[in-house]
Amino acid sequence: MESKIPHEFNKFYLKDVTFANLMMRRIYSVLIVANPYDAFMLEDDGRVEEKIYNEYMELGLRYPPTFTQVSTTDEAAKVLNTTNIDLVICMPGNADNDAFTVARDIKGMFSDIPCVVLTPFSHGITKRMQNEDLSIFDYVFCWLGNTNLILSIIKLLEDKMNLEHDTKESGVQMILLVEDSIRFYSSILPNLYSYILAQSKRFATEALNRHQSTLRMRGRPKVVLARTYEEAMNIYNKFADNCIGVISDARFPMREISPKENVLQPSPLRDSAVYKDPEAGLKLLRAIRKRDEYVALIMESSECKYREKAEAEYFRFVDKNSKTMSLDLRRIMEEHMGFGDFIFRDPTTHEEVMRIRSLKELQDNIFKIPNASMLYHVSRNHMSRWLSARAIFPVSQFLKNVTWHKLQDVDAHRQIIFDAIVKYRHMKNIGVVAVFDRMKYDRYAHFARIGEGSLGGKGRGLAFLDNVIKTHSEFNQYSGASVQIPKTVVLCTDIFDQFMEQNHLYQIALSDAPDDEILQHFLRAQLPDSLIADFFTFFDATKSPIAVRSSSLLEDSHYQPFAGIYNTYMIPNTADKYLMLQMLAAAIKSVYASVYYRDSKAYMTATSNVIDQEKMSVILQEVVGHQYGNHFYPNISGVLRSINYYPVGNETAEDGIASLALGLGKYIVDGGQTLRVSPYHPDQVMQTSEVETALRETQTQFYALDMSDVGSDFKVDDGFNILKLKVKDAEHDKSLNYIVSTFDPYDQIINDGLYEGGRKIISFAGVLQQDVFPLPEILQLSMKYGSSAMRRPIEIEFACNINENKTGEFYLLQIRPIVETKGVLETDIMKIPDDSCLLRSHNSLGHGVSDDVVDVVYVKYDDNFSAMNNYYVADDIERINRKFLAEAKNYVLIGPGRWGSSDHYLGVPVKWPHISAARIIVELALKNYHVDPSQGTHFFQNLTSFGVGYFTIDCNSECGGFIRKDVLDAMPAIEETDYVRHVKFDKPLKIMMDGMKQEGAVVINES
Repeated sequence: MESKIPHEFNKFYLKDVTFANLMMRRIYSVLIVANPYDAFMLEDDGRVEEKIYNEYMELGLRYPPTFTQVSTTDEAAKVLNTTNIDLVICMPGNADNDAFTVARDIKGMFSDIPCVVLTPFSHGITKRMQNEDLSIFDYVFCWLGNTNLILSIIKLLEDKMNLEHDTKESGVQMILLVEDSIRFYSSILPNLYSYILAQSKRFATEALNRHQSTLRMRGRPKVVLARTYEEAMNIYNKFADNCIGVISDARFPMREISPKENVLQPSPLRDSAVYKDPEAGLKLLRAIRKRDEYVALIMESSECKYREKAEAEYFRFVDKNSKTMSLDLRRIMEEHMGFGDFIFRDPTTHEEVMRIRSLKELQDNIFKIPNASMLYHVSRNHMSRWLSARAIFPVSQFLKNVTWHKLQDVDAHRQIIFDAIVKYRHMKNIGVVAVFDRMKYDRYAHFARIGEGSLGGKGRGLAFLDNVIKTHSEFNQYSGASVQIPKTVVLCTDIFDQFMEQNHLYQIALSDAPDDEILQHFLRAQLPDSLIADFFTFFDATKSPIAVRSSSLLEDSHYQPFAGIYNTYMIPNTADKYLMLQMLAAAIKSVYASVYYRDSKAYMTATSNVIDQEKMSVILQEVVGHQYGNHFYPNISGVLRSINYYPVGNETAEDGIASLALGLGKYIVDGGQTLRVSPYHPDQVMQTSEVETALRETQTQFYALDMSDVGSDFKVDDGFNILKLKVKDAEHDKSLNYIVSTFDPYDQIINDGLYEGGRKIISFAGVLQQDVFPLPEILQLSMKYGSSAMRRPIEIEFACNINENKTGEFYLLQIRPIVETKGVLETDIMKIPDDSCLLRSHNSLGHGVSDDVVDVVYVKYDDNFSAMNNYYVADDIERINRKFLAEAKNYVLIGPGRWGSSDHYLGVPVKWPHISAARIIVELALKNYHVDPSQGTHFFQNLTSFGVGYFTIDCNSECGGFIRKDVLDAMPAIEETDYVRHVKFDKPLKIMMDGMKQEGAVVINES
């Protein structure tokens, strides 16, 4: 198919349209000048303001104008001098208050304010107008008490005010009405606007949410009134590319008359046959057809002789005398201006073949339309016209140039139309939180919400990331590399409220029941039945496994991030949608239950939040990755931080740091071994700088989703269906292209790339050093625009698929701010004598000063320390931490290895709630137990948010810092177990941290 499509139509760019910038000039305030009787009738019987307001609300319009009524020229002048008036309407008067006289006086004093005269058409008024110069007024209308006419006058003037800007800005379309009969255009304009505004309400349903729907109505076609041939041609010549159709009278003036001639001769703007060319309408339509073979041309006349002439030249004709005139005009506009549904017809019988009501319906059915019907409509440019009328300007303008003259291949046109719609829908979805609609949601949909509540912290972060990507086109400047967020649906917090209340779960949730018991109660509860159909639609649009992620109100907030506290479950994608429904429901209920687990409640206590005020939304998101047999995982997962507290070489703290790993990102969160690299220094990777280091300090295991583990037996542990695999398994899956190097045991060297034999080193060399995929550049952009938009340092989670052909997809999964604690540090830490310090670190995390801690809790260790008892250590620490939380006190925590590692041989396997009362945490590297500093856990976010310091001390190096363990051992113990010791100083310790220099010290108060 692609070979038949010319390159200019195969590779195209659609420019997005911002409806918010349309209709910027409005009529907000209207002054009505009427005699007391007419004013009373308007106010009481007509209730003009109320009716106009109701009209606006019924049509979904915003900004209804306010009305001020006066009776005399003097009163009008007083109001105009003291109030901003956008339009003056002069009503019919009497001998003492003539509408034309009043209007002329007002226009003489305030020439810049639009002035409209409303007048009845009695014999006397008609005779008066024979000798009246009407050119000074903007418009004259025939008034019969219809308030719809006032709405039409306002819209007509607003269209005129905004026409030039809106056509240039977004390609808004125009309907040119050519009519000099005051009576007739006073009658047709309300009908025309009523139809167009109703049409705009219909096409507003193409929008993704209510706000967008309201804005989209601004893209409706504008109506422009011309009353002479010259005026009509001037308007058409200026806006020809935006003209969707012309409705023209048969006879009207062919030339303008100067003011001097107006004094001597009757004006052509009167309701008179004088100086009207009987062929003016035909001449106008012929001139326009000569320029545009597709624009809809309609002639309307009360003289039936023009029907034959018009139809002979293929113009449409409407009889002004017909009782069904307005209906006839609407029918022609539907068929020839693209209003209403798109009706595909058989070109021979003209019978309906298929009816299309929306853009998605056109996308779904474009390949089902019979060739003959498709040819009929494509060759007449009907598709572009229909899209224009629905304010889908980017696709309309593109297809307008893909004419049958340029490409005579029906199937190629189908493919071009399909591709353009898909591209447009994708473009409009990015950066927008759509309301989930089963009729619109498909594999091309992007981000949607179910419910009216909050998106929660992660949900807001995802929506923000999506908007950042849309705002900065640089993200997608690299060929073969796309940047996006995964397909996402958020169940808002009101679904959580409904679930909790209808199932009476608060009593068990707020109790001290074990986590398993709470989970079982939640799993037995029932989600709202209304979600079932939505879930099935989501399954049809999603081909990957689904991650069910927490997104609470407090999670990832700017000041109290709850990162890693609540659970995230993953469910495999299966052909059995009912089985998927069971798994998804169980996963959602399990995430809800995790709000009330023991750890969550402990964290709430630590952050001084109230548990029953927490609300949870849930994110349903495609899992990034590929399937390899029963394994599913991405080639790359990572965590990116815009602040690097461990810079090496020529790196700076502002260059940021990324932790990369093969497989699911849970491996990084759990404290697994990752590759640490600065995006601005991708060639500078300390872990692969030496063979021995690379073999010892690179990833050997990874996480993958078990696609064979199906069922709704969910557990408190959200990793129950996550497999921990070896890198050899990934080699068998053939997923290591471009992300590994191969160790040659014979030559004792590491070769970048995947080769047979030898151990595979997860080095990411292909993407970091060999430019296979622009990962460093994308990470730089993510840091730059993410932190700039948030106005603070950030942490971003991401995942990436690298394909065989060196293309790839980069997905931003989450963003959260890093809230730095900026204490006042007036002393140079390096100048403090060692003998004044309890400990010193030259590799510290955190910034600030505190002097209210007297307690130290440390793991008992010596040169023969063994990590085999670290599980017992974790239990002791959790119990002691609970006491500190109860007393609202803090302590210094010291121990060997990585705090929080899921591998107990690498460190003490605690979670953040188990150590949340610690003011600083110290990890030690011992002589016989040397573990590299921890990276990639959620602790980083919590540390910076709560101002907790993290010190690394290498007891084996002279420049690695020191700890005076002898001081601690000599102190009496407040509490001591086989593995942990708690001591207390008489006076507070002074904790000092310099975040930019990575210097830290705990000073003993000797005074």
